[in-house]
Amino acid sequence: MAHERMRVAAYAVCVRDGAVLLARWVGPEGRLWTLPGGGIEHGEDPFHAVRREVEEETGYQAEVQSLLGVHTMRRRYARRFGGETDFHALRIVYEARIVGGELRDEIDGSTDKAAWIPLAEVAALARVDLVDTGLELHRSRPSTGHLGR
Repeated sequence: MAHERMRVAAYAVCVRDGAVLLARWVGPEGRLWTLPGGGIEHGEDPFHAVRREVEEETGYQAEVQSLLGVHTMRRRYARRFGGETDFHALRIVYEARIVGGELRDEIDGSTDKAAWIPLAEVAALARVDLVDTGLELHRSRPSTGHLGR
């Protein structure tokens, strides 16, 4: 029987001057670019969580502009001491704009670099699928907040 695990997280799509703000996540698959954001703490509102996460990972203060959508991802993976985990991620994706702070890399966190990446260069990056999902939500702005995948 698989161990079930669910993670609820909030992420920001920040686009300006033809570039998107990304953070480089350091995980088991290596270093992959992702949207700034992360897990919502117990009792925390996702609206506040996304602002906290953007500041932790990039040094910027962000202002939420709109809710772009909610995306889910599910995968199974082997557990370290046997068995498997059935992992379900619920991702709340907001559009945000930067209103303060200075770009900096996170220290001793889940990411090691933050950068503005030109949109034309995103496809060539080693990245998590959430980057493409967030940018598609930003481009298409589905009224349901769902991409239909």
